[in-house]
Amino acid sequence: MAYDSFEYFLDGGIATVRLDNPAQLNALTFRTYEELAALTGALANDSRAHVLVLTGTGKGFCSGGSVDDIIGELLKLDGAGLYRFTRLTCDVVRNMRRLEKPIIAAVNGVAAGAGAALALASDFRVLSDRASLAFLFVKVGLAGCDMGAIHLLPRIVGLGRAMELLSLGDRVDAAEAHRIGLANKVVPHDDLMPEVQRLARRLRDGPRYAIGVTKTLLDVEAGMGLDAALEMEAMTQAHCMQTADFHEGFRAFMARETPRFNQGD
Repeated sequence: MAYDSFEYFLDGGIATVRLDNPAQLNALTFRTYEELAALTGALANDSRAHVLVLTGTGKGFCSGGSVDDIIGELLKLDGAGLYRFTRLTCDVVRNMRRLEKPIIAAVNGVAAGAGAALALASDFRVLSDRASLAFLFVKVGLAGCDMGAIHLLPRIVGLGRAMELLSLGDRVDAAEAHRIGLANKVVPHDDLMPEVQRLARRLRDGPRYAIGVTKTLLDVEAGMGLDAALEMEAMTQAHCMQTADFHEGFRAFMARETPRFNQGD
C-alpha cells in the first residue's frame, strides 16, 4: 500500500504509519484523513499486519488539522459539507477501534487537537519525555465532542478529569499524562522507538486472536449491563479454549518454555 500524505511500511508483522509533514508538526489535511481512513479499514483484512504503530516525523506527533489546508477551508463549507468532513474524521477513529489488532501511538512530540484524538483512539500510548497532549477544540470555539474524545477520554482518565481537559484545552506534559493514566509509559526521547518496537514485537508474538478479541470486548462491554457482559465473556472464552494458542499456552506452561503462539496462522 502506498500513500501520499504519510509514510507507511510493514516489517515483520508490524505496520507503521509515520506522519510526514514536520514543517507543520505533522498537521493533518483532508487527504491525510482520507488515507488514514482507507488504511485503517484495509488493515482489518491484511493478514501480514498484526500490530500498527502510529508516530510522527520530527518534533511533533500531530498538531491537529492544518490551519491552511483544513481550518480555512471549513469556513467556506455549508452544514452538509461540514458534516461530511466530521464524519470522515470519525471514520478514522471508528476503524481504529474496530481493528482487531493493537495500535500503539508512539507520541514523539506535540499531540494537539486531532493529534491528541488519534493518540486517544490507540490502544497503547507510549510518550517521549518531550511529548505533550492537548485537546484544543474549545480553544477555537468547538466542543470537546471530536473524533470520539467524549466517549474515550472519560474511560481512561475519569469523568471529572475528562471534563477538565476537554473544557479548558490545557496542555498536559508527558509526566502528568502518565500520572493520570493517559500515557501507558514515558521514556527518554531517544528510547521511544526502541521501546515501542519492543512492545510491538511482544504484542505480535502474543496470542493474536485473544488480544484482538480482548480489544473488541473492552469496547463492546462498555455499553452492556453485567449479565450481558458475563454471557459475552463466557462465550468468547469458551471459543478461545478451542484454539491452538490455548493448547500451546498450556504445553509451554507445563514444559516451562516460552509459548510459540500463532503457529496456525
